[in-house]
Amino acid sequence: MTTFNEQNIAQVKEILNAAKSIVIVAHKSPDGDSVGSSLGLYHLLNKLGLKVHVCHPDPAPNFLKWMTGFDDIIDAETRFDEVNEKVESADIIFCLDFNAMSRVGVMKEMMVNSKATKIMIDHHLDPTDEFDMVFSEPASCSTAQLIIDFIDAMGNIELLDATIGEPLYCGIMTDSGSFRFPSVTAHTHEVIAKLMKGGVEPYKIHEAVFDQNTFDKLRLKSYAINEKMEVVEDCKTTIISLTKEELERFNYIKGDTEGLVNVGLSINGIKKSIFLTEGDGIIKISFRSKGQDNPINVMAGTYFNGGGHANASGGRWDGDMDEAIAKIKSVLPEFN
Repeated sequence: MTTFNEQNIAQVKEILNAAKSIVIVAHKSPDGDSVGSSLGLYHLLNKLGLKVHVCHPDPAPNFLKWMTGFDDIIDAETRFDEVNEKVESADIIFCLDFNAMSRVGVMKEMMVNSKATKIMIDHHLDPTDEFDMVFSEPASCSTAQLIIDFIDAMGNIELLDATIGEPLYCGIMTDSGSFRFPSVTAHTHEVIAKLMKGGVEPYKIHEAVFDQNTFDKLRLKSYAINEKMEVVEDCKTTIISLTKEELERFNYIKGDTEGLVNVGLSINGIKKSIFLTEGDGIIKISFRSKGQDNPINVMAGTYFNGGGHANASGGRWDGDMDEAIAKIKSVLPEFN
């Protein structure tokens, strides 16, 4: 369960009652969990009659457009001044799905300077001391699951409906690898039952996320698997890499490579899967592993300026693609 208790929830209620403006912020490069948890909380606070805005560092990927409230998200990449004004005038900022201000990209300075009460709800390890209130539960499979626990602790579980619940279901589904990761517990399924009682129909979310391919997206994934997947047999690892030129060749848009890092784990005998993409002047790296006895976050943190969960982490490399792949191969035996 979570760190929510009677004392800190009473404090949150007191702060909410006095708030005139609330902002919800999530990390740069939004995913299903950051967007889903943001919109789930957004709809809940709206239902409570509070003034709230969702402000993210950059735009969300197109495969999440189906979510109610998606078009209400203001991103700092295209509307910086508006986001800055919202953050500057906020009384409360909910910081969702990130554990340090370094994760919010171009919003970092405005967030640090804001005098709002900053309430962090997150499931990543080692939160910083940059927040006024911290609700941290690394054992949780997703921040979306924590938002449901928060709603329950606030005494508002009866307000759960499809509008609130659908993005939260999406957050849990995507961050748990469709309920396959070890972080999924009996409590996760109890939470899902609450969402379904509120009107969420899981099959609709699965279809909305996974059955909305474009021809270019399928061609890109096919190319990545057929031409760019390499198996490091001694380390039971797959590596897929895509350069900027390769992404552009298939008319890449944000979200087109979602889930590609998990493909390698579906191969019999493979324990680790690593996916590299070139963009924004760096090599972005996604790490995945299978099993509680096979963590990948130490490798990401030690050698690739990253970290995250035991079986799902991220990192970066400041050189070129060939250097990044060579480095991965050189250190893999340490984690075999």
